[in-house]
Amino acid sequence: MLSSRPYLVRAVNEWIVDSGLTPHLLVDAEQPGLEVPPSSIQDGRVVLNISPGAVRDLLIDSEMVTFVARFGGVSQAVTVPMSAVEAVYARENGRGMMFPVDEDEEDGSGEQGAEDSDGDDKPDRKSRPNLKVVK
Repeated sequence: MLSSRPYLVRAVNEWIVDSGLTPHLLVDAEQPGLEVPPSSIQDGRVVLNISPGAVRDLLIDSEMVTFVARFGGVSQAVTVPMSAVEAVYARENGRGMMFPVDEDEEDGSGEQGAEDSDGDDKPDRKSRPNLKVVK
């Protein structure tokens, strides 16, 4: 079965933009294939503004998120493997979606890991970001 992550990233990104808010990606900077300026990495993660006013040529496909953005005034190509995307959310209110760490994504199961990490309260590099539902 195909991974649902790329479909959900596209849908949540579109919902955030249509709501007039600023979509951001939370990315695991330790994943292979990630191409971002090293200066943008903090604590093993990268937060990327993917709003239409901040990036050019945004493409969210089943394998990668790619775009061109300015870092320190210099345009650079950014490549994010879909498996590195930990969350997509709106900067203004934090609403969006987190994704479980999918160690079994290659075999197509895709949705495993959600139960494994929910009970772990110890903060570490592999812990999920803390987003909450706002009603």
